[in-house]
Amino acid sequence: MLATLGPLPSEAVGDRWAFEVKQDGQRAMVYLPGNGTILVRARSGTDITAAYPELLPLAGVLGAQSAVLDGEIVALDDQGRSDFERLQQRMGLASAPAKAERMAALVPVHLMLFDVVFLDGRLLTGLPYAERRSLLEGLGLTGPAWSTPAAITGHGAQAWEMARDAGLEGLIAKRLTSRYEPGARSKTWVKIKVHRLADVVIGGWVPGRGRLTGLPGAVLVGERRDGLLHYAGSVGTGWSQAERTRLAELLQAVTTDTCPFTQLPPVSGARWVLPHLVGEVRYTSRTRAGRLRHPSWHRLRPDVIPGDLT
Repeated sequence: MLATLGPLPSEAVGDRWAFEVKQDGQRAMVYLPGNGTILVRARSGTDITAAYPELLPLAGVLGAQSAVLDGEIVALDDQGRSDFERLQQRMGLASAPAKAERMAALVPVHLMLFDVVFLDGRLLTGLPYAERRSLLEGLGLTGPAWSTPAAITGHGAQAWEMARDAGLEGLIAKRLTSRYEPGARSKTWVKIKVHRLADVVIGGWVPGRGRLTGLPGAVLVGERRDGLLHYAGSVGTGWSQAERTRLAELLQAVTTDTCPFTQLPPVSGARWVLPHLVGEVRYTSRTRAGRLRHPSWHRLRPDVIPGDLT
């Protein structure tokens, strides 16, 4: 079951929803047949059990009790937040168990469990979320590489503020009465992202295609540190057609043959501009290299001088 991107439920109906931290990892279904074995499948259905050897002891935790659990495999940073860039070092190793064992010592993962869809021979998908959640918590699944993070009923605004202040990616709101809909992207599960804002300097752009021919398909942006412009990422969404047309005119007026970034961005077909235009972008988080993740354009900042962004 997948969540739909949307706004935070209003306070008027907040007590009808539970709120969980949105984890940034690899979605996984965990099959525990009750015979001491475990099977972990990715969202695609691929068997990824061998990629995560630290999860193998979960096979015996429930004894002869059978269960199918839904969760997210994450790699945590130094602050205990899920870090997808870190997790990528562990993904794709199901066919290389020896390497998976070595990497498990270097980049351990943790399984965050948030639902149970089958228990003791009984299919639970028709039960409301609140009942499934109670059954899941009753299993007491807390171990060295797995846990059942808390879900908060109501108080969505406070939960969102806590997620924002902690630097988390966002929340998942789940209607207490929602059934589990396998394979569906349901409006009874809502993904609420925490967006951050950054002032950036435009240093280049990439021409668009199709209906965007002659217009910027994306702009290449940077941030000033120590008087130098460091590449921060490519922004290709967030404009109306009129805003994109206006931006094209501004970019043409400051064109140059010289890349203004300290290092050449890994982008083909780029056109460079003098670093005179400042914009504000939304983004969810940063990579360890400091680049913006999931950036989208918010607005031009004609009130800000690029040299003031040091």
